Amino acid sequence: MGLFDAVREPAGLSAEDEEWLHLLVGDWQLVSDLAFADIVLWLPGASGALTAVAHARPSTTHTVFHTDFVGERMRKGLRVLAQRAMDAGEPVRASEDHFTPDHAIRVEAVPAVKDGRTVAVLTVHADVSRARMSSRLEQIYRSSASDLLVMVSQGLWPDFAAPTGGRRGAPRVGDGLIRLDADGVVVYASPNGVSAFRRLGGVDSLDGRKLTDVAEASDLQLRIADEALPLVLAGRMPWRAEIEAKGVGLNLRAIPLRDRVRRYGALVLVRDVTELRRREQELVSKDATIREIHHRVKNNLQTVAALLRMQARRMHSEEGKAGLEAAMHRVQVIAQVHESLSQGLTQSVPFDDLVDRQVRMAAELASPGFHVRTRRVGSFGDLPSEMATPFSLVLNELVANAVEHGLADRDGTVVVRVVRVQQLVGERLLVDVEDDGAGLGGVSPGSGLGTQIVRTLVTADLSGSIRWEDRSEGGTRVHLDVPLS
Repeated sequence: MGLFDAVREPAGLSAEDEEWLHLLVGDWQLVSDLAFADIVLWLPGASGALTAVAHARPSTTHTVFHTDFVGERMRKGLRVLAQRAMDAGEPVRASEDHFTPDHAIRVEAVPAVKDGRTVAVLTVHADVSRARMSSRLEQIYRSSASDLLVMVSQGLWPDFAAPTGGRRGAPRVGDGLIRLDADGVVVYASPNGVSAFRRLGGVDSLDGRKLTDVAEASDLQLRIADEALPLVLAGRMPWRAEIEAKGVGLNLRAIPLRDRVRRYGALVLVRDVTELRRREQELVSKDATIREIHHRVKNNLQTVAALLRMQARRMHSEEGKAGLEAAMHRVQVIAQVHESLSQGLTQSVPFDDLVDRQVRMAAELASPGFHVRTRRVGSFGDLPSEMATPFSLVLNELVANAVEHGLADRDGTVVVRVVRVQQLVGERLLVDVEDDGAGLGGVSPGSGLGTQIVRTLVTADLSGSIRWEDRSEGGTRVHLDVPLS
């Protein structure tokens, strides 16, 4: 169920309204942290009463609500304050604080306005029971939160131009906050914000300086990693950018502060992502190494298959030649699994395309001069790499056996049916390999090399079970039951 499903119709939300409110909820943790307050989003419900649909708790202080009341209706006293805010079209603070046994709560209501319409109401609940002299950091935080809430009431924030995605490591309030004036000059920088820039070297203080000047300082020898960096450093656009210099990486996010007439300042959030980027680079290197290993294994297996093919051509015994060709095909099956692994970043194999190729190839090699159709019913999905190789070999042997012995030199069809079943003990893979040939005729499957390979792989490597049986409509069915855990 979506965030606004229950109140979409009574609230009269358009698709664009919903998108804007999703942007707001996706970014309002910033306001909650700056305001040292809980924030609740209210929308009109089925009876017209305002209903809570989302709740943000601050990470910079304790919450004033330990129970989640999303889905509840707004109480009467708070409804009066919300109506005043909607009528005024601007934030309205309650004339008196609300007292509980544990807190003295100051409440403010803010209309969320878009295109001149109030589409929702925010209520801000801050604990003021521990009254004391506020530090400059707290004053800047609270004034910045107030600026953002006024922008919400004017429909100026959140901004559709702001990116919602991006790389991991997006900065938060506690990582570092820098407040700029309209000219991009630093009015205030939190201790964490100063520390982040000092790691670049050559920066003792940010107050009274432009971040663009700091970044352009010759002794920093910065490599600009993003063309948006100058506009972000000046606080002119609601974008993100990164700085890299001397092995240090900073992730920056700008939030322009404006009213209906002009831009009067900006907030810049900064986070030191040096270690995060280093770990990401290590993971990329490891992934590339793993892919390269799988690629080399595939090449080596193809070389082995080519050597077996050359040896088979020199064999005078038809039995010996057939044995080498079967071994060559088994090696090729394993090589195809490693080829699939070398093309991805995960240690799992998209098995459907792989098994389709292998089943078709196995049927063609086992039926020269005859037309054997193959098809798959159901989906294997992604299989773990340690399971993909033995399972490929098992299916290859079963299909080849169905063509050689079940169809016995005639046209026919081989069907692979697969079902993934979720059980209490975990997920299992149920696979049937069926042919429309002569059937077993009451005779148990032989003890040839292919059958031995299949039994060993299923029971020892896959920890599963296998059985052969006659189909009621004619032909043979081989049933596999293999755990996926």
